[in-house]
This record gives sequence, C-alpha cells and structure tokens, in this order.
Amino acid sequence: MAKFLNTSATNFFLEELIKNAKERLILISPYLRLNDRIKELLEDKNRLKIDIRIVYGKSDLHPDEIKWMQKLDYVRLSFCKNLHAKCYMNESECIISSLNLYEFSQVNNNEMGILIRKYEDDEVFKDAYEESQRIIRISDELRISLDEVKTAQVQVEEKNDEDADNLSKLTSSKLAAKHKLKTADLLDKFVEKGFLTLNDNGKHLLTEQGKAIGGEFRTSQYGGYFLWSESLEI
Repeated sequence: MAKFLNTSATNFFLEELIKNAKERLILISPYLRLNDRIKELLEDKNRLKIDIRIVYGKSDLHPDEIKWMQKLDYVRLSFCKNLHAKCYMNESECIISSLNLYEFSQVNNNEMGILIRKYEDDEVFKDAYEESQRIIRISDELRISLDEVKTAQVQVEEKNDEDADNLSKLTSSKLAAKHKLKTADLLDKFVEKGFLTLNDNGKHLLTEQGKAIGGEFRTSQYGGYFLWSESLEI
C-alpha cells in the first residue's frame, strides 16, 4: 500500500531508495543540482556497478555537474524536453514527489510525495516503471565535451567580468575567486545570508537585503549575472 511522505520523510526515503538500489536506479527531475550527500551515494552505487539513469529537463546544467558525472562509468545522463515529472526508483521502490533533486535535504521547503513498493503495489509500480522507461526513450542521452563546456563558461565569465570592471564591482565568480571559494559555494553562502533566494525553478534571485548591500543583477547577450561590492564581507 502506498505510503504518504511529508518533507522530512521524502528526504529520508529518497536517500534510502538510493542506498538500497541493487540492480538499477532511475532519477527523474527537471532541475538537476546534486549536493555532496547525493553525489556520495551515487559514487558508491557506481563503484558497485549499478546501472544509474538520470533524466533532467532544464538546459542550464552546471559544468561542475557534467565534470563530476563524466568520472562515473555507470551513470548515464539524458535530457528530456518539457520534463516536469519528479520520480525516483530502484528495482523495488518508487517515490513520486514534488521534490526536485536540487531541493534534497532542504527541509525548509514544504514537499509531499508517495512511496510505492513493488511487493505491495505491483501494478502501480509497474505503471510507474514503464512510464519512466518511456521518458528515458524519448530523452536525448548526453555526449557533452567538457572542454566545450569549460570554454563556453570561461567566455561568459570573462565577458561578465569585463562588464563588472567597467562598473567598479565584482561578479560572483571574481568575488568567489578573491575569497578562494567556488562560485556555487559563494552563491550558497549568499542564500544563507539572505542576499539571494532560490525560486521554484532553482534560479537565484536578488533579495531586497541583497540590493541593500549593493548587489545588482545584470543581463547581457551572454546571460544574467550578479554584481557585488569588492569590499563585501563573506
């Protein structure tokens, strides 16, 4: 019988689902940003040669995610246009939930989901598995060159840094480098401090508090970026 999951239960059973995978693991989530705990679990499954399929639906995949996945021989990544489903399953359990992978362990969000076990609800589990396979079939498996991704990222950062220099402010990447941090870690710190927030799509937005300390959001043909005072304390 299906089990209802609240926010904390969804996080707990998702971690257990990944840990308990013996043959296969399917992770379907529109927004893909893996935290260290998820990466640790997937690295362990990769060492055990478990077949892992990850399907996401938004094209703004961070180069760091691609770089990490390219090191894992048993992880296959696919892109599915117009994906909105969130489904996570191994050979015996399935979670259908509002939880995106980037929200894992963010207990401040209000999530709901259901846990389906094959031995309890075989027909429902089978239907979920078949639909997951259909999504995988219509998805494009990625063969991305990391060098191409790095080149594009550097070009964007260099252009944005050039624009920032003209305004006597630093982009997030330059401010992060100044403090010997990764850009993603800097953005996480600014979320904690209340300078930025994440919307439902996983995008960073400048808050009123961020504006008050001099933060700005700019757009160019290369995309959006944040500007910060060089003297801003981290």
